[in-house]
Amino acid sequence: MLLLPPSTQPTNREHYPAEGTVLKANRRGSIDWSNPWQETMAKKVAVIGAGVSGLISLKCCVDEGLEPTCFERTEDIGGLWRFKENVEDGRASIYQSVITNTSKEMSCFSDFPMPEDFPNFLHNSKLLEYFRIFAKKFDLLKYIQFQTTVISVKKRPDFASSGQWEVVTQSNSKQQSAVFDAVMVCSGHHILPNIPLKSFPGIEKFKGQYFHSRQYKHPAGLEGKRILVIGIGNSASDIAVELSKKAAQVYISTRKGSWVMSRISEDGYPWDMVFHTRFSSMLRNVLPRMIVKWMMEQQMNRWFNHENYGLAPENKYLMKEPVLNDDLPSRILYGTIKVKRRVKELTESAAIFEDGTVEEDIDVIVFATGYTFAFPFLEESLVKIEDNMVSLYKYMFPPQLEKSTFACLGLIQPLGSIFPTVELQARWATRVFKGLCSLPSKETMMADIIKRNENRIALFGESLSQKLQTNYIDYLDELALEIGAKPDLVSFLFKDPKLAVKLYFGPCNSYQYRLVGPGQWEGARNAIFTQKQRILKPLKTRTLKASSNFPVSFLLKFLGLFALVLAFLFQLQWF
Repeated sequence: MLLLPPSTQPTNREHYPAEGTVLKANRRGSIDWSNPWQETMAKKVAVIGAGVSGLISLKCCVDEGLEPTCFERTEDIGGLWRFKENVEDGRASIYQSVITNTSKEMSCFSDFPMPEDFPNFLHNSKLLEYFRIFAKKFDLLKYIQFQTTVISVKKRPDFASSGQWEVVTQSNSKQQSAVFDAVMVCSGHHILPNIPLKSFPGIEKFKGQYFHSRQYKHPAGLEGKRILVIGIGNSASDIAVELSKKAAQVYISTRKGSWVMSRISEDGYPWDMVFHTRFSSMLRNVLPRMIVKWMMEQQMNRWFNHENYGLAPENKYLMKEPVLNDDLPSRILYGTIKVKRRVKELTESAAIFEDGTVEEDIDVIVFATGYTFAFPFLEESLVKIEDNMVSLYKYMFPPQLEKSTFACLGLIQPLGSIFPTVELQARWATRVFKGLCSLPSKETMMADIIKRNENRIALFGESLSQKLQTNYIDYLDELALEIGAKPDLVSFLFKDPKLAVKLYFGPCNSYQYRLVGPGQWEGARNAIFTQKQRILKPLKTRTLKASSNFPVSFLLKFLGLFALVLAFLFQLQWF
């Protein structure tokens, strides 16, 4: 239960209670106006990290009338998406050429569309520009303490009653301690490289150079080399393609293969605008697994036959995240990249693969073998990591806490954009902290964690890269349901059928979760109906003469059908 005093009323939002109103909220975000006030709102929130998750957490805290303080160990915002020439300990690292795999309309925050002149897939510098515009628009920088490292986060002695935390930080060699009513961990999971050297016998004899993809920045210094890239994820493919333009030869070693998709889909639209619709998601959920597998295989092989290119995944029935790369098939076609099986053994200068083939004179090995994660500032009992997994309710809340005043954000790998995902996580977390939403019992949360993990294994498998995998739209809807922001399609079908069709058959982007409920944005409907304009704006840089609206393709199909009918009738005359 909660009494909202006038000073904590959220701003720029509709349908909030009148000043001083007594209210209670259930798990789904609906309000009971009759119950007496019992507990105090959590006010001060510690946000750890000023990357994507940290920035949107700050905004959600401010929207809910909370008082956030963000601790960022570096000198700037952006986290993973801020490129630096040098690799820094404790900070995510990317290569200079990184471009987003999800389009701008599917990646923007729900009440702040990207500028229409931004390209549909963004270079890391352009995405960072969007974050800077976002931070300036909502005046978020004033809440961030830069070059401040979090040393420890511990429960206060009276945590069972207060739910408070003691956060110790260090800046300029000086430590400080402060008490917070809630904590949001937004430090990411692309920091600690996973290099499984024990899986590569002979690595100690290898005389060439080897390093993790985290250390890769650009091809400089690797020209003319014979390079082996181990892994078939997005980073591995990007790096292999980029190196193949300068190297003597590049090899990709993969254990199980992968589907490879282009960013360009039907009619040239971004892939995720076509793939992530509620209608498509419904089909994937209700159809038998074998049918879904067949449909997926047909769709993935539409561009090129993966078996012909040595890329076909072994476990086709698993919903493994595909690789998004527009150049990889071409580079294989050119012969500048060769796909190999798993490395069985290494010698001083050669790689021996499990199919018995040998590639000599290897100069460089790049381990694109993913990441592990850790929270050195947390007690192990709070967020325990086992086999690169954590037991968190809906990937966010430790189930064993007496008070729900702690959440991890971004510790997930959705089959879609991470940005709308962490935004809904932050919207839910701040309302839990505030007392407007409540979590179920520990037993219920533990049962959900176990069941969710079983479903994840059935869908995605047990490999390291799939430990944090989850369905996209299903998870977004789960979070939105918790705060009362999931759109009711049946309701819209009666009161706004045009919008209902867009919601069901069009791309499921973040604007949909601002149509109703807390945080409702009056511009959401317009953003949904104008997204095509923002997609096409950066593409139409050359003006064309007006063309006929009558499609030539339709005419050709009609003439072809007419010819078939004539041929059939002509044939009948001979019988």
